[in-house]
Amino acid sequence: MGAVNAASVAPSADNPLLEPSPLPLQLPPFAEITLEHCREAMLAGMAEQRAEVAGIVGSPEPPTFENTVVALERSGRLYRRAGAVFHNLASSVATDRLREIERELAPLESAHADALRLDPALFGRIDAVHAQRHDSDLDAEAVRLVERYHLDFVLAGARLDETDRARLTELNRELSELSTTFGQNLQLASEAAAVVVPDAAELDGLGDEEVAAAARAAADRGVPGFLIPLLLPTGQPVLTKLRNRGLRRRVFEASVGRASGGEHDNGPVAVRIARVRAERARLLGFATHADLVLADQTAGSTEAVDAMLARMVGPSMANARAEAAALAEVAAADGVTELAPWDWAFYSERVRAERYSVDTTALRPWFELDRVLVDGVFAAAERLYGYRFTPRPDLVGHHPDVRVWEVTDSAGETVGLYLGDFYAREGKRGGAWMSSFVTQSRLLDTRPVVVNDLNVTRGADGQPTLLTLDEVNTLFHEFGHTLHGLSSAVTYPRFAGTSVPRDFVEFPSQVNEMWALWPEVLAGYARHVGTGEPLPASVVEAIEAAQLWGEGFATLEYLAATLLDQAWHRITPETEVGNPQEFERAALEAAGVAHDLVPPRYRTTYFQHVFAGGYAAGYYSYIWSEVLDADTVEWFKENGGLRRENGEVFRSRLLAVGGSVDPLEAFRAVRGRDADPTPLLRRRGLLPAG
Repeated sequence: MGAVNAASVAPSADNPLLEPSPLPLQLPPFAEITLEHCREAMLAGMAEQRAEVAGIVGSPEPPTFENTVVALERSGRLYRRAGAVFHNLASSVATDRLREIERELAPLESAHADALRLDPALFGRIDAVHAQRHDSDLDAEAVRLVERYHLDFVLAGARLDETDRARLTELNRELSELSTTFGQNLQLASEAAAVVVPDAAELDGLGDEEVAAAARAAADRGVPGFLIPLLLPTGQPVLTKLRNRGLRRRVFEASVGRASGGEHDNGPVAVRIARVRAERARLLGFATHADLVLADQTAGSTEAVDAMLARMVGPSMANARAEAAALAEVAAADGVTELAPWDWAFYSERVRAERYSVDTTALRPWFELDRVLVDGVFAAAERLYGYRFTPRPDLVGHHPDVRVWEVTDSAGETVGLYLGDFYAREGKRGGAWMSSFVTQSRLLDTRPVVVNDLNVTRGADGQPTLLTLDEVNTLFHEFGHTLHGLSSAVTYPRFAGTSVPRDFVEFPSQVNEMWALWPEVLAGYARHVGTGEPLPASVVEAIEAAQLWGEGFATLEYLAATLLDQAWHRITPETEVGNPQEFERAALEAAGVAHDLVPPRYRTTYFQHVFAGGYAAGYYSYIWSEVLDADTVEWFKENGGLRRENGEVFRSRLLAVGGSVDPLEAFRAVRGRDADPTPLLRRRGLLPAG
């Protein structure tokens, strides 16, 4: 790129992002920050970092760990500070102006990254430090930092010649623009595809508070009647409850048809993204984009991923077919002669209720959001890790919905800040996630400021917000990422918290889900919102007994999405893709996961994770991490479960070290051995009986 010139940016003197925030732990002063401040500060920050790197490269001193690698770690603080604010806003409070700025900045950020990673002089200094890393009296974390920087630069193309570096920069710029387009298309298409329901009678099966929420959503959008917004995955929660089969079909078709035509069609965008990634991988010396990605993951190779997935395809397809047969019998009693995909969730809930006496739609009064959060999620974290969460109403977040807590340890020392942004709204992307405004680093003397985002439906005016069992699990899951961020105790920001390989990052969050139904935790939060009565023990037993029901569907829809991701990222520049819907159909057939009643969890045009979310060729990581997770759950159980001693082992040996040690070494430091896949196969019902 032409270097972003600081003089041309001219940030306003009153821009609150120009200096570290004076608020506790550098919480951004959101009340003072405008979008223009973000834009100015990011442009100025890129220019500032370029100048800092020019100083590193131009140093007359021989390259050392301190004057090269540590100097790089210290560079770009303004850019990172402003970028953390802006990108979090883009995910949770997007507006037309924000999207415009995002489109402007995306190619500039890509060019900025390339200007650093493809600088031959800078790589020359890193290469020299790398060659001497074992002879420079560096500690283990410093050696790993040198190795990580070196690998980052190599995989980014630092060894390419000038012509290929120029081509790579063009490809990266195009990818940044395409990914931004994909994400913005999906958000706008999802909002446009929300299902308008004119008559409340059609909402039969929903609870009063859900009907009220649909009415409020319609009023907020300025449309008559009721509105059912769409969440990110294919499966929409209302499909488990709606008795009106026609409306179920409308909701399902709106979901699977998102961004697949019209003004916000993501089909051509996805094709182009996959093709550009394939060309970039070839340029970097890899057969496919998947091979490039796996070069820096714990799985190590596409062959290892294929072997794991192949072991699961046959049993999950057989389980899904058995479930379909059971559902068809139940549906036939309602006069449904042919089961359709929009019927699956509805009749699956009925089978669960009839076979196991579990009606998950009736459990919501026991799962009030604040109680689940405080008496469940927070309480488990305190028992395991000694963390305490104190509301800080004097601190404000980036939206009125956001709440802030100060986190302290068992000694009363401040660990970090936790922000909770739980409600769905227009301008917020679907799904659930954890992110950071500030990451921990001893080098920079910073402590973590992290945020969890969910998309739950707010209770009607004056009414509590009730969660589904799935949403309870999601809250525990995302808080597992939060614990990874809060527990970070590393020197270098490159290793902080969740800065680990993509196929390892989901492991701690999946482990944290185990506490959702742990008896002592459940007893603390699962109380009826009206009566205060605990969830009956018989219901808890039934939930546990029913856990394998639906695993055929759940595993197959996940595998379908995973294998679709792999198919898109195994193409070569010469592959004739053709129609993206046809490519998708053929890919699912070839992988053995095509099932008319079980669509992928994400279809191509709304597969945010892989086309705009950092999981390209890496969606397998959830199941890969689940191998570690399921085995770790066994370790907790073998050692007495919810004990402070267990939490300390998991925190100190795994959560705290972030990316500063090899992830599988961190796992072995907890488990004492390599992972055993048997607990996962048992959990998902993929082991033969007996």
